[in-house]
Amino acid sequence: MEEKGKILIIDDNEDVLFALNLLLEPYMEKIKVTTQPSRIEHFMTTFHPDVILLDMNFRRDAISGQEGFDCLSRILQTDPQAVVVFMTAYADTDKAVKAIKEGATDFVSKPWEKEKLLATLSSALKLSRSRKEVGKLQTQMLALKADEQLPELIGSSPAMQKVKETIFKLSDTDANILVLGENGTGKDLVARMLKHFSPRQEAPLVTIDLGSIPEQLFESELFGYEKGAFTDARKSKPGRMEIASGGTLFLDEIGNLTLPMQAKLLTAIEKRQIVRLGAVNPTPIDVRLICATNADLHKRVAEGNFRQDLLYRINTIELRIPPLRERGEDILLLAEHFLAKYNRKYRKEAKGLTREAKNKLLKYNWPGNVRELQHTLERAVILSDSNLLRPNDFLFPTATAGSEEEETQELNLEKLERKAIEQALRTSNGNISRAAELLGITRFALYRKMEKLDL
Repeated sequence: MEEKGKILIIDDNEDVLFALNLLLEPYMEKIKVTTQPSRIEHFMTTFHPDVILLDMNFRRDAISGQEGFDCLSRILQTDPQAVVVFMTAYADTDKAVKAIKEGATDFVSKPWEKEKLLATLSSALKLSRSRKEVGKLQTQMLALKADEQLPELIGSSPAMQKVKETIFKLSDTDANILVLGENGTGKDLVARMLKHFSPRQEAPLVTIDLGSIPEQLFESELFGYEKGAFTDARKSKPGRMEIASGGTLFLDEIGNLTLPMQAKLLTAIEKRQIVRLGAVNPTPIDVRLICATNADLHKRVAEGNFRQDLLYRINTIELRIPPLRERGEDILLLAEHFLAKYNRKYRKEAKGLTREAKNKLLKYNWPGNVRELQHTLERAVILSDSNLLRPNDFLFPTATAGSEEEETQELNLEKLERKAIEQALRTSNGNISRAAELLGITRFALYRKMEKLDL
C-alpha cells in the first residue's frame, strides 16, 4: 500500500476499532476512530479525513444497514466529494449495489481479509487525491479562462519601448517582480504581459487587489478557510495563493498592506506554504509573485511603514511604468485605440479627432494616466454626434483651475488627485459609485483617497 493519508473509522464495536487501528497504523498518516455516528460532522470539519471507513450496521438496526445509509447521506451533505468505504458483517450484493448508488466508493465485509482491505483503502486514497486535484484544477481553469486574451500594451515612445524590452528580457526567469507606477498607468496589463511571456505561461494568473480587502478578511481571502472556521464559512474555500500554486499571483496595491498583514504574507512567501483558517496542517504553495504599487516602498521602509525583509522578497526585479505625460506620441496612439474600441461598443462612427482636439489632448497633464484617457474617450464617443471629435468633446477635471499651460506645469499629485475627485463628485452630484466609475477606481479606493485628502 503506497498511498498514505488520513482515515476516519466509525464502528460501534470498540474491539473492531482497536483491531483496525492496530492493523492500519503502519499504512496511514493519521487515524481517528469513533463509536458515535453523531460525531462524524465534527471529525470531518476538524480532522479532514481523506477516507471514511463506515460500519453499515449499528446496534439500533444490525441487519438492514439503514443507519449506515443515513450516515452516508449526512457525510455527503457535508462534503459531496467525500470518499466513503462501507463495511458490514452482513454483506450481500443488493446492499453493495445500493451503497455505490447512494455515493459510497467501495464495500468490504467483516471479518476482513488484510490484503483486500489494504487494496480497497489504497484505491480509496488515490480517488480522494484525484478528486481534490480535479477540484483544484477546475478552480485554476476558471482563473486561466479569465486571462485568455493577451493584453495589448500600446505605445511606441522610448519609455514604453524600454518597458517592453524589459518584459521580453524577463521571459525566461521565474523571479519575483515589483511593478511601480502611478495610478492608471497600466500596471495590471504589464503584470499580464509578464505572466504571458514567462515559464508559467500556461498556468493561471490569479489577481488580488490588496487595496480593496479589509484587514479582517485578508487571511481568508489570501489563504482560504475550512468549513466552520467562522460563522459564515458554510463550505471550505481555497485562498488565492492556493489557487495560484503552479502559476503567478499578482498582488495589486501591495503598498496598502498594514504591518501585521505584511508579516503574514512574508511568512507564507518564506515558508512556501499556507494554513487555511480553521485548518491544522499547512498546504505547500509554488507561486511566482508579481506585485504592484504606486507608493514609494523604499521611503516607506525608511519611515517604518513597510518591512524591509518583505521588500527584498518581492523586488528581485523592479519595473517602472512611465506616467502618460512622459510618453509623448503615445497619447494620440492610445486615443485612436480607445476611439475604435468605443465606436464598436456604442455603435458610433466617429472617424477621428480634429487637429485642435489632438493638441488639447497633448497639452493636458493626464494625472489619471491611461485610465483617465480611456474614460475621457469613452465619454466623448458617447456624447458626440459628430464624425470628428472636437476640443469641446473633452472635459477635463482641471479645466476651470487655470490655463492649459498652468495645468501642464501642475505636477503635484496630491493637488491633482484632489481636483480630479472634486470634479468627479460635482459631475456625479455626490454619487460615490458614479464618481469612482468616472475616475476609473473602485469605490473603496475612492473612500480611502477622500479620507486621506480630508474631503
